[in-house]
Amino acid sequence: MSSPDMIAKSDAHALVLASGSEVRTRLLTSAGVPHIVDPSDVDEASVRDKMLVENATHVSIAEALAKLKAHRVSAKHEGCIVIGADQVLSCDGALFEKPADLDGVRAHLKRLMGKEHTLHASVCAVLDGDVIWHVNADAVLHMRELSDTFMDYYVETVGEAACQSVGAYLLEGLGIQLFSSIDDDFFTILGLPMLPLLEFLRSNNVIER
Repeated sequence: MSSPDMIAKSDAHALVLASGSEVRTRLLTSAGVPHIVDPSDVDEASVRDKMLVENATHVSIAEALAKLKAHRVSAKHEGCIVIGADQVLSCDGALFEKPADLDGVRAHLKRLMGKEHTLHASVCAVLDGDVIWHVNADAVLHMRELSDTFMDYYVETVGEAACQSVGAYLLEGLGIQLFSSIDDDFFTILGLPMLPLLEFLRSNNVIER
């Protein structure tokens, strides 16, 4: 991806995003960070289930998946910095996965409403198979009680797009109406902690300082 507004250094490593997330690539593009997209083929559910059996923390699961995605894609991009990212949702000690369908969206909302939950986001950078940087970030959100009327309206309006979010909400749209309070960084909620990532890219001469 490129545009006149991109701010890559001419002598920098190429940047690869190991994710098919439209939100993550849009965040990078909007911030003027040139990159190419090469989604990983990691079986996330298998890794997640195995780690849960081993009583891994939810934060460590997000970190492991981010690193695994970046490692997998790094093997195809010699000399490039590969960015891997993952996000998981914890509520009442349970780890949530993306809803499979609209019934799943309703089930997610019913379990989350009236409660506080945490989004654990992890992002890492891999160069030629080596992790050269990573950061974990949390965001805490409190979902308000929802009326049946609003829930019906939300599900019908947002539709299948809600299935792309682990929490079944698109915070940058109608999903903001689901919440009574939100703590921490907006970018972490979207699944890519941008401020530490941009600082890493600047400090490694990937983009201009």
